[in-house]
Amino acid sequence: MVQNPSKVSDSVSFMTDVIVAGGGPTGLMSASELRLHGVDAVVLEMDTEPTKVVRSLGLHVRSIEVMDQRGLLERFLALGQKYPLNGLFAGISRPAPERLDTAHPYVLGIEQTSTDRLLAEHATELGVEIRRGRELVGLSQDEQGVSVKLADGSELSARYLVGCDGGRSTVRKLLGVGFPGEPATTEWLLGEMQVTAPLEEVTAVVAEIRKTHKAFGVGPLQDGAYRVVVPAAGLAEDRGVRPTLEEIKQRLQVFAGTDFGVHSPRWLSRFGDASRLAERYRVGRVLLAGDAAHIHPPMGGQGLNLGIQDAFNLGWKLAAEINGWAADGLLDSYQTERHPVATDVLDKTRAQVELMSLEPGAQAVRRLLSELMDFEAVNRYLVEKMTAIGIRYDFGVGHDLLGRRLRDVVLKRGRLYELMHGGRGLLLDQTGGLSVTGWADRIDHVIDVSEELEVPAVLLRPDGYVAWVGEDQHDLLNNLPTWFGAAVS
Repeated sequence: MVQNPSKVSDSVSFMTDVIVAGGGPTGLMSASELRLHGVDAVVLEMDTEPTKVVRSLGLHVRSIEVMDQRGLLERFLALGQKYPLNGLFAGISRPAPERLDTAHPYVLGIEQTSTDRLLAEHATELGVEIRRGRELVGLSQDEQGVSVKLADGSELSARYLVGCDGGRSTVRKLLGVGFPGEPATTEWLLGEMQVTAPLEEVTAVVAEIRKTHKAFGVGPLQDGAYRVVVPAAGLAEDRGVRPTLEEIKQRLQVFAGTDFGVHSPRWLSRFGDASRLAERYRVGRVLLAGDAAHIHPPMGGQGLNLGIQDAFNLGWKLAAEINGWAADGLLDSYQTERHPVATDVLDKTRAQVELMSLEPGAQAVRRLLSELMDFEAVNRYLVEKMTAIGIRYDFGVGHDLLGRRLRDVVLKRGRLYELMHGGRGLLLDQTGGLSVTGWADRIDHVIDVSEELEVPAVLLRPDGYVAWVGEDQHDLLNNLPTWFGAAVS
């Protein structure tokens, strides 16, 4: 069933506010952000059980901040490990710049299976219903809502649908949204398995290979198994077909001269270096987020992080639309803000793929960039790009903080991010003379001071981005409706 311009049905009663297709990190975060604002959400996930495949191994700074803003960080820290911010760009190792603009200057190593579980627990605690074994195969929509058809023949209706169903997104295909870009030219085999070779031997061989082949890896996991990544011999006709252990052994022999005695795989997979970006993130009442909207090579580990941050941007805006207080254009600002971010991420990953090539020209550029990264300003620029703390949305002309996320700052009575767990807007007022009367149902007014904040007051959106800076009440009143709609009398 493709998107249908005809009405869903005059007799349909909406069973929920939002259907989220896809139960990965992007879908779970989207649903959780909606629930924070009292919006009902149902997550439809086609897999009957959580995946064992570990594609992502960590969270970058901005995603760590997101977890802190929602009161989840301690859970993630308990299962993860902090690593230095070096080697983020094409494996070129440089120390992180000093005084990076964040309270979390590290990468959090945590397997995606743990991230999935923690976000699912968070969503469930907020009242999100997660339905597994539910594959979306059709959809139709009109100006009132969306109806989806499932593989078992059942149907479900909602006011909106958010497609977070991965790079092969059924939702995107049913909408007919273009997905331009480049197909994969290189493929890697990936898996977790046991290794009989001694750790010292594995470490020494891998270190030698990685002097030239940065995408090669055989490394121990916390439970004694090993994660293996090795370039494939070519492109598979169907990337959905998993590789065999014998394939991985053969490719290890080619690169390492040994297969390290790999055996007993827990899971095997493959991935390529395709880069594609959806032409539109919204068609009527259907929106796309995460890999459904963009795919790219995994260099730099940005995919999962990009999807979580999509959801963080979209959730409160869609909730505002459903709850009736969104200003005109607020929901469309999701694409306006996030599409350019994805474009930039695709460019960065394309560049890293080129820099990892063994061709003489690519190696020459790599040597040049390595020299440039010795300059602190270049190193800082790339780290801020890779960790997403350098993002600045276009909110127009104004203070340098405008359009940027505000890092966690220490207040006289606590921390800023501790005040943002509920997902509401926040006016941090160091003057004590401002007011958000009329918007108190959407904005928390906090009168407190911080030695780390050099402006009189800042207005933060629910996603932590600075929407206004100043001390003039009249100017504040002029800016509030842009992000928080009309005042309630």
